[in-house]
Amino acid sequence: MKAIEIQSQFGLDHLVQVERPVPEPGPGQILIRMRAVALNYRDLLTVDGSYNPKQALPLVPCSDGVGEVAALGEGAERVREGDRVIPIFAQRWISGAPTRERLRSTLGGPLGGTLAEYVVLSEEGVVRAPSHLKDEEAASLPCSAVTAWNALVGDNPVTAGDTVLVQGTGGVSIFALQLGQVLGARVIATSSSDEKIERVRRLGAWETINYRDEPEWGKAVRRMTGGEGVDRVVEVGGAETLAQSLSAVAIGGQISLVGNLGGALLQLNIIPVFMRQVRLQGVLVGHRESLEAMNRAIEAHAMRPVIDRVFPFAEARQAFEYMKTGRHFGKICIRI
Repeated sequence: MKAIEIQSQFGLDHLVQVERPVPEPGPGQILIRMRAVALNYRDLLTVDGSYNPKQALPLVPCSDGVGEVAALGEGAERVREGDRVIPIFAQRWISGAPTRERLRSTLGGPLGGTLAEYVVLSEEGVVRAPSHLKDEEAASLPCSAVTAWNALVGDNPVTAGDTVLVQGTGGVSIFALQLGQVLGARVIATSSSDEKIERVRRLGAWETINYRDEPEWGKAVRRMTGGEGVDRVVEVGGAETLAQSLSAVAIGGQISLVGNLGGALLQLNIIPVFMRQVRLQGVLVGHRESLEAMNRAIEAHAMRPVIDRVFPFAEARQAFEYMKTGRHFGKICIRI
């Protein structure tokens, strides 16, 4: 079978297509014939070595994908041959709180990932794909969509009539825009591109802000909300945007920290956090039960993920290079 590997060194130059034997499922395992893979920013960081420079190589990258069950190992009965399934991000995190042991079972590092024609996984580490979605759409769900879902639902759920702020137009942010509307929230979206702003409006954004035109966009958010601020911020920028998110969030509101695209270290005035009783909640994807709950909501509302571009398997490296440009709107996928 064909697979894409990060070989003996990190970097896009060392991302190559190789031949491997088709793996065989053991007891309780399933063989999946992969159909599509979706990229996450984590995958790009893994390839260039900045996510975990101690990661053992060679490694098949990527955690998100969809495929067809091709064979069952002894005793496997949770799924059937021919079922279309989605691997979960952390293979041993089925429900409950994250633990160190559960978070050591993530695909695409330290475990081998999905960017191959066949993969073997535990039968417990997959869910059935929503039937109305195309392969690339279904492949995009395990990380970005579940992260957005838990940023909105989690321990403190957004409810109908709440206001949500999403930053930019990457995978998590677009899913948060779509899922926020499924939950009945009004969504404010930011971007530096007027073209992308027009696209998020067509997706149903209640209000939009071009943060290049309004660098203090936290104040703009408060004006839009009658001085109150938003109930939830889905924070993907990290150090670069957190101060503005604190300006934008309402008294008693929550900032769900899901990324650090703008850096990880900053000096921060923490007084607004306790004076306005703001909740800062870290979000690291989620467990299998949250993916299943989200899929039920997606099916009930016939929601379709936004796919920016699909690359053929032979152009996997070009897909990563395209992600690096930051020009995408929604998800980048690779068809297998």
